[in-house]
Amino acid sequence: PPGLAMLAGGEQEEDFQRFLRRVDDIANLVQGLNSADSAVKAKAIAETEKRLRDQETSKEEDSKTTVNRTVINTRASDVANAEAVNADGFLAILEKDAKERATRRKENEHLANALKEKGNDAFRKGDYVIAIQRYTEGLEKLKDKQELYTNRAQAYLKMHEYEKAIGDCEWALKCNGKYVKAYFLMGKAHLALKHYSESRQCYEKILQIDPQKESLFKDCMNEVNLEEKRMKDEERAMKEVQSGKLAALSIKELLQKLDRPDQSILYYTGGIRLLAGAVKDCTEQTLFRTNNGFSILKDNEIVRRGFCAERKNSAEVDLSVSLLFLWQAVCAGNEENQRLLLTQPDVNAQLPKLLSSGVSEIQKETLALISLYSENENGRRLLVRHQDLTKWLQILMTFVNSADARGSSAMNILSDLTQEERFKTQCRVMLSTGVLPLFAQLLTSAKLVNQATLAHCIGIMGNLCADVVIRMQMAECKECWQACLKLVDEHFDVSTPKYQECLFAVLGLMMNLLLESNVVIQYFAVDISGRCMSLLRDKDGRIVTRAIGVLSRILPASSSAVEEVVKGGVVKKIITFLKAGGQITSNYGIKTLSICTRSNRQAQEDLVKSDKRFSVLLKLLDSENEMIVGNAAFCLGQCLVVPGAATSLLNSNVVMILLKHAGGDATRTSVQENAAIALGKLCVAEPRHIFQLRKLNGLAILNSSMKYVHSI
Repeated sequence: PPGLAMLAGGEQEEDFQRFLRRVDDIANLVQGLNSADSAVKAKAIAETEKRLRDQETSKEEDSKTTVNRTVINTRASDVANAEAVNADGFLAILEKDAKERATRRKENEHLANALKEKGNDAFRKGDYVIAIQRYTEGLEKLKDKQELYTNRAQAYLKMHEYEKAIGDCEWALKCNGKYVKAYFLMGKAHLALKHYSESRQCYEKILQIDPQKESLFKDCMNEVNLEEKRMKDEERAMKEVQSGKLAALSIKELLQKLDRPDQSILYYTGGIRLLAGAVKDCTEQTLFRTNNGFSILKDNEIVRRGFCAERKNSAEVDLSVSLLFLWQAVCAGNEENQRLLLTQPDVNAQLPKLLSSGVSEIQKETLALISLYSENENGRRLLVRHQDLTKWLQILMTFVNSADARGSSAMNILSDLTQEERFKTQCRVMLSTGVLPLFAQLLTSAKLVNQATLAHCIGIMGNLCADVVIRMQMAECKECWQACLKLVDEHFDVSTPKYQECLFAVLGLMMNLLLESNVVIQYFAVDISGRCMSLLRDKDGRIVTRAIGVLSRILPASSSAVEEVVKGGVVKKIITFLKAGGQITSNYGIKTLSICTRSNRQAQEDLVKSDKRFSVLLKLLDSENEMIVGNAAFCLGQCLVVPGAATSLLNSNVVMILLKHAGGDATRTSVQENAAIALGKLCVAEPRHIFQLRKLNGLAILNSSMKYVHSI
């Protein structure tokens, strides 16, 4: 019938159009797979994989549709079957193509990696043109390899082709939007192009992606800020020259006069002095830099030879001092000039030699110049980056022998440098062979050296003990311990305020070293504890507090030391100090008592006698310091074995206090443990305390805490 024929014709057309659409879709997928755009290619791969996964389901549905249509129109069914066959054929081709592409990708990745290594080798040799060629060849094999883009960007940076470097970084970020190296290099390229805002944005992205890169971020942002400031300073200086400002013109003229060859050393010394006096502000500092003032050593052989002479005559000394004056003037508060000065090879090589020259004038001005760097974070980083500081601790420590301001300047520099972790790391190199023998010598000569400077030096060594490697080396040095003990012994003969500061510093150093445990410490334990017992009579409360601190750390190393101090009446003395209060003293004191009472019966009996009804310990149990509370509870528990000790507490609130701590939520579990043990021992030694415990409904708490009690 006509109606049926029209229906069949319409369905045939619809099937045909659907077939064409599918062909178009597949053609688009193939085109996408061939795309140079990595994003388009990735999308095409994902769509292809989806179609392959759905293929079996599609076959079943098409088969059902074909059976149903057979009833209506055989011809339409043939078209549908042809469509299904053709579509399946395309999908099969697509699947085969995907597998072939995966194989080719592996091959290309292998080739790209080989080309990358060749490029890296050329880059290391400084052949940036070849490096770029190899990276480019690698990208032809694998267009979405991010490392090839950033490596090529690095090579472009070396070639000063900054726009190309930025372009490669952008391509790398298309491959991986969180690629930190790409943002870092793009920031460098923008900085070179004076795009300060864009450079900062790149570095801010790094911090957003990885907050642990904060140190890198700070360094990068500081570099941008310095470069922007440098440019502004130079623009301002140029305007002043163009306006004919006398001060600006004089810098240029003086530098031109110094540029005259074959003059006498006195001529150059005088010119340098005049130039140093002419530099008064940032503009003059900038003009000195922009007119090649830092090349004076490189360009003038007479000046360079005089400055670098090993044994300088008086004229060479004057020249060197003049140069140091000049560099102080041009570097004060000017980080760009500070950086440039340290990049001068002769200056870098001579600084430690000038410090060791033995010429006081040269040493004084060298210290003054270095202080400009050490007093701020960026300056210290410049020193650490450009200088080999392995010998600086030893060199600067020698100034303890100086009676003048050089000693103070040297110690201030050292104190500043100890804030840098890389300086501490470099100090390890010469510590055992150079620094510790010198330090021990200074300690044994405490009566003869500048004692204020020595105290500062000892404090610096104590701070360096924060580095575990340095602390271990010092704690294992017998000569160091012997020197410390000698200084303590001499204290009894010399009681000047400056010597007191040395003693105070040495006790602090000893406390830091006693964080370690080794055979050397065990060997000196009895001697150290004996000296500390003598110091408990000192009139200076700070000395007494530190002596107790040393006792609290040395006694665990030796049972013999514990016996000796207990015989010497340490318990009674510590109880006296604890009655006076003071949290630091209380902390050290109660820890010392807990060590003594742990295994020494005489110490337990002495504490019961000295602390009537445990009034001191009960007071310490109310402290807000958990360390003090835990040790006080431990001491109390140890002393309850003494007959009558538990009975003396019957009319006190000890049960309530211990119960509060045993069932409390202290951060230190030792507080609950020690309180529970003391409470258990209390009830065993004197059962009448159980009545108070019942009144306070504390039996459940005690029972739950009994797991801590091993000795009842």
